[in-house]
Amino acid sequence: MTATLDVNGKAISVQADPATPLLWVLRDELGLTGTKFGCGMAQCGACTVHIDGQPVRSCVTPIEGLSGVKITTIEGLGGSHPLQQAWVKHDVPQCGYCQSGQIMSAAALIAQNKAPSDDEIDEAMSGNICRCGTYQRIRAAIKDAAAGKLDLAQAAGVAALEETAEEMAASAGATSRGAGR
Repeated sequence: MTATLDVNGKAISVQADPATPLLWVLRDELGLTGTKFGCGMAQCGACTVHIDGQPVRSCVTPIEGLSGVKITTIEGLGGSHPLQQAWVKHDVPQCGYCQSGQIMSAAALIAQNKAPSDDEIDEAMSGNICRCGTYQRIRAAIKDAAAGKLDLAQAAGVAALEETAEEMAASAGATSRGAGR
């Protein structure tokens, strides 16, 4: 089947079975490898993207029915989103694997709530697992991003962080379907 998807503001035609999870279309067909495979059961949050602004687990979302919706991946945030800057400021990532999903869930939260409480952050982020346990830094980064407490000069550090995270994932064999299971 040919499907036309709106991914990061661009209409893109893809050839895939309608039951194919969005995750694999993004990674294998479109080369958008920022969205990660974690569990394949919508339990860890590593594959989180936005569909019409809502956080969705792409590993269990078939492409059938996605025509006409707006899909945003971590690449669609552009690299200088306030959350990406806050992640650098608070040294959030350790291994970095879950971070794109964490940021996408957090971005949906602060788009709807400019001053989330600790409980609201915890609830919004409850579907995202960080194996390294950086939850306190994640919460601090979300609070800073929501409050606008960032130095725009930090944006330069975001590019280095993204490059390091991608290199780490590649060295772990996590950039292609099924690798790293």
